[in-house]
Amino acid sequence: MTSSSVTPADRVDAGRRFRTAMFVDFDNVYIGLQRLDPVAAEAFATNPAHWLSELETGTDSEGEFSRRFLIRACYLNPSRFSQFRPNFTRAGFQVVDCPSLTQQGKSSADINLVLDAVDALAASTQYEEFVIVSADADFTPLALRCRAADRRVTIITASPAAAAYRSVADSVITADDLAELVTHTASTLDVETVVADVPVIDLPVAAEPPAGTPAKAPAKKAAAAAVAATPPPSSAARKAVLQRVQAADRPVPLGTIAQLAQKTEPTLPETRWAGAGGFLPWLARNVPEVGVSSRPPGFVWDANRFGEADLPGAVADTSSSALQRQVVAVTDTPGLSASNYRVLLTALAADLKAHPFDRAETSRRVRDACRKAGAQVGRSTVNFVIGGIIFAGLELKPTTKASDLALAWADNVVGLCRGARMQLSPGDAAAIGAWVGGGLLES
Repeated sequence: MTSSSVTPADRVDAGRRFRTAMFVDFDNVYIGLQRLDPVAAEAFATNPAHWLSELETGTDSEGEFSRRFLIRACYLNPSRFSQFRPNFTRAGFQVVDCPSLTQQGKSSADINLVLDAVDALAASTQYEEFVIVSADADFTPLALRCRAADRRVTIITASPAAAAYRSVADSVITADDLAELVTHTASTLDVETVVADVPVIDLPVAAEPPAGTPAKAPAKKAAAAAVAATPPPSSAARKAVLQRVQAADRPVPLGTIAQLAQKTEPTLPETRWAGAGGFLPWLARNVPEVGVSSRPPGFVWDANRFGEADLPGAVADTSSSALQRQVVAVTDTPGLSASNYRVLLTALAADLKAHPFDRAETSRRVRDACRKAGAQVGRSTVNFVIGGIIFAGLELKPTTKASDLALAWADNVVGLCRGARMQLSPGDAAAIGAWVGGGLLES
């Protein structure tokens, strides 16, 4: 095959290295992060070289990959954020000044970003991946255009993005993941390889026969052969699975993880999954850090961050209404029961009264308090609710009441529904508020 006949897909499959074009809607991301985590917003704006390097490697359902950022474009309003311009210039970004063009303060970032991205689509250089750093759903047509041109699309958000916007992407980095990414000094995608201890197997060895007795079987040779036939520990597959699960922003389908392990070590099925007898026993033996649900379709998750309450579409209340199931399916709103929402919101109010708000520590303490109260609530669920409350405009402070939290969270969920184009009657909105507000709005 000559160099002229190599397609972009062939080159990526061979080296798993994407030629990437990145477009950053600075105003959108910075303002969104400020509402969620001011420390993360500052880190995003002042040290772009760090988080850019963190994004140079990653994993997906097909394994590990790397990125080469051929285009790095940042669009910002110079009248508001000019102090951050040198930081991005120093990190190799082309900074495009997008001043306000309307009386409402709307900048020209959107149109400039789209025009440059469309130019990149038509360029002689075949960019295999387009990374859009913005939560603005106005970019949905751009993402669709990229997908139609057979390009990979990665969306990085800093606030709740519309479901339709996220669904057109091949990969999504959520606001919480972005906050972790820009503030951590170590990559969340680089996982230290830890090889599971291999138990020493004592194989029975027959006693030496008396002199002159015919040997029936070479016992020692059989034992040695048995040891040699024992499959080695699956370190490569373990590392790939652990990386994929720990880098994911939610539980990963069981089939995806099984395919990843098999692709990393193709001999696993032939050895009956290294002697474990099947994929699930292999997973339990080699990657005990993860949580697993084998109920169809099955999921695998990082047990330090998630629980069964975080499974996609999980609705804890078996008597949930059709409206609740639709809200969960369309907006990714956690499917807790009203009573569990009441426990979560009450625990959050109590924690705010006892401790200064810190996104990571607060979510951990609230999750622990929920579990102590008998509510199986995952940490990602707590983070989702906290983020929604913040984006609804409520300041989290010691005097914040549980009813205040319930009102802000209910407003956020109703807003997500309307953003997803759900047609809600006043009665529907009230029913959603009663559900996600845990009955606190009624009292």
